[in-house]
Amino acid sequence: MEKAKVHDWPTHIGWIVGLLILVALVYWLMRQGWNWRRTLQSDLPDLPAVPAEAGPPILESSGRYHGSTTAGNWLDRVVAHGLGTRSLAELTLTERGLKVERPGDRDLWIPVEALTGARTDSGIAGKVVPSGLLVVGWRLGEQELESGFRLDRPEQHAAWVTALDGLADPPTATRTTKTEGVTR
Repeated sequence: MEKAKVHDWPTHIGWIVGLLILVALVYWLMRQGWNWRRTLQSDLPDLPAVPAEAGPPILESSGRYHGSTTAGNWLDRVVAHGLGTRSLAELTLTERGLKVERPGDRDLWIPVEALTGARTDSGIAGKVVPSGLLVVGWRLGEQELESGFRLDRPEQHAAWVTALDGLADPPTATRTTKTEGVTR
């Protein structure tokens, strides 16, 4: 007659509890880092209010908002004012500016005088998208930022770049784009 295998339940439970504590600690440290970054960026002025009437649309598209970074540094994510939160997005470009509706998060309004240009790129805010992103350059106060969008129809990126560049003021600082590796 064969006996059933005896398990050392206290040891198994101890390992599971220890692993859960480690996961909770890592999550807490990540959260603290996010809050620290938000505190460092608290000097950014508040986002412009979305106007009640933005004007007739030049272009409209839906897609995803992948985040914002400081201009020229695709890894320096901006988290202040909800700019670091990825979300779905509805983009509307008018002669007055770019309106980004983000369900479940604060909408974003970039007035035309704050736009500095646009380009396509493969990544922003640590997120790489092989099929490409629309990266919109803009100023928030004195800080130059770049926001990344992945449109549902990526073939529209070129039309957006052309339209945004036509409305934008040139950037005040030279920057190096990650994909081109040249100073613009």
